[in-house]
Amino acid sequence: MNFNERMKTFGFNKVLHYLEKDPETNIPKLMEFVDHVFPKDEFASQRAAIHKAIDEKNNWYQLIMRVYDLDPETRVTFFRNFMLNGNLLSWPTQDENREKYGCNIPWAILLDPTSACNLHCTGCWAAEYGQNLNLSFEDIDSIITQGKELGTYVYIYTGGEPLVRKDDLIRLCEKHDDCIFLSFTNATLIDEAFCKEMLRVKNFVPAISLEGFEEANDSRRGSGVYNKVMHAMELLKEYKLPFGISTCYTSQNYDDISSEAFFDKLIEMGAFFIWFFHYMPVGKDASPDLLPTPEQRITVYDRIRSYRQTKPIFSMDFQNDAEFVGGCIAGGRRYLHINANGDVDPCVFIHYSNANIHDCTLLEALQSPIFMAYHDEQPFNGNMFRPCPMLENPDILPRIVKETGAHSTDPQAPEAAGELCAKTAPYAEKWTPAAEKLWAERLAEKAGK
Repeated sequence: MNFNERMKTFGFNKVLHYLEKDPETNIPKLMEFVDHVFPKDEFASQRAAIHKAIDEKNNWYQLIMRVYDLDPETRVTFFRNFMLNGNLLSWPTQDENREKYGCNIPWAILLDPTSACNLHCTGCWAAEYGQNLNLSFEDIDSIITQGKELGTYVYIYTGGEPLVRKDDLIRLCEKHDDCIFLSFTNATLIDEAFCKEMLRVKNFVPAISLEGFEEANDSRRGSGVYNKVMHAMELLKEYKLPFGISTCYTSQNYDDISSEAFFDKLIEMGAFFIWFFHYMPVGKDASPDLLPTPEQRITVYDRIRSYRQTKPIFSMDFQNDAEFVGGCIAGGRRYLHINANGDVDPCVFIHYSNANIHDCTLLEALQSPIFMAYHDEQPFNGNMFRPCPMLENPDILPRIVKETGAHSTDPQAPEAAGELCAKTAPYAEKWTPAAEKLWAERLAEKAGK
């Protein structure tokens, strides 16, 4: 750790201790400290948003205050591991390594501890992967160790159902206690014993999959799942643990998951964030009929942006919010995906690769042909409402896969990139006029500020 990093760490820890005494009084003083210590252009937009929240006591301020209802030690660990290690300290290291190695370096790594799952949800590509693939504890430990050397301290589990591997995930939290771990989960395996383990390690955050209210959720995930999810959220709230929601919007549930009642229910249950994912027809049995229409996608877009101004919960729509991250974030630009077989994919939805973590280092995977194609071609479209090389630009992915010699990493039913994108091409054709109109409006809005 160099002098600048030591000073940031020292100052950050002092501020955390100071805030714990009286957050409502001392948060404004924290921002005065941040403005004094850090360069003016470092995280400028985020700092401006916090200043606005403090001044107006708005929904974002209310969200900050909700954080102070959490278990104190878990809260402090989250702040230190996510904000300090995962961003303030690691971001400069990632930038240095991007320059040094000439490739993308991820802010976060998604990985599948297992392909096994206790549910079989409609439209879930992971359901096709079978039940027998696993990354060993040693595999995951090695990935995290290599990632930290590159500056990556944020790790996200998907699957399969990651909590099938509860014991190993907790061991990894213990060994890498300087990282923050988030896990997509159906929540049916969250019980009191696991909540106590989360309290003990303090650096594990569930992102619970929920597709709307009971009828909409259980029609996709199975009868009784909604009530099990509600029980898991009640336990997490009782134990004062941080958690959020992950939801996939389709043509069938878009109205449910973007409703004010849904947002209010999640806040009531104690969720701190909700991540929205656009349905992707990945897998041979995936139905294109579940793709939202342009009108439905715009409804989700409008509602989420409206609730950001009023609801004390952090929401992110990964398809409609690409403007805030400069387009597609896959291919290691901000994240990558490693499946339970060890294949290193550019994206959790793009199952094509030249590299397997059992045969190469993480850095070598980032320098592999398909990852370098992502590096060289991002953003894939100047219109930030058309970020994806598969969904909104279906001509790009088949070309990249062919040119780089990448192969399908689906172990059960490999799907050619052209076959996949044939399912999204009609969607892209319908969405393009709506996207062009939306983007023109956003550019005009920004110019008017």
